[in-house]
Amino acid sequence: MVMAMEEDEKQQEAVMVTPGEVLGRVSDIKPGRGAYAALHNETVYASLTGFRRTLSPSPDSSDQRPTVEVTGHKSHGPVPQPGSIVIARITEVMAKTASADIMCVGPKSVREKFTGIIRQQDVRATEIDKVDMHLSFHPGDIVKALVLSLGDSRAYFLSTAKNELGVVSAESIAGACMVPVSWTEMQCPLTGQIENRKVAKVAS
Repeated sequence: MVMAMEEDEKQQEAVMVTPGEVLGRVSDIKPGRGAYAALHNETVYASLTGFRRTLSPSPDSSDQRPTVEVTGHKSHGPVPQPGSIVIARITEVMAKTASADIMCVGPKSVREKFTGIIRQQDVRATEIDKVDMHLSFHPGDIVKALVLSLGDSRAYFLSTAKNELGVVSAESIAGACMVPVSWTEMQCPLTGQIENRKVAKVAS
């Protein structure tokens, strides 16, 4: 009878969650694998798609909060976390934001679809109010960015507000791979035409 009850509890805990889903409060639980705590609102979120599991604390632990983790697919690949450096492809540029598909976390390619959003205030560190999104990114651009947090729409907020972050590869209107000529401009090697971008500093 006891074993049956334990099995029932395990089945109840096998709840599917998705990135950005609230798992609980920091005061009640600790984030384990596949979860992270957002300190600004003391909430624990899932960082990948998978099953929620609750692990009881050891009896002699001073911290008696249970640990909640999310176990994904058998090989779900890398998952963006706050503080991760990612490579992403810009998919849409609007007045205040740019959307992107995250392709790599660090050196590893992702196996799931993760969406990133670059907000106007996160494009660069200076003259934030003068940022023009359409002069910073174009659809198809490859950018290097820092993961800030999970946003409300289950997309990751990304930042390019450092010298080494921004557009690392872009095609010109003529279809050629452009060459950086300044922090804000790239040049087409075929036509010589200059296009505006938020350019990432190339590592020397």
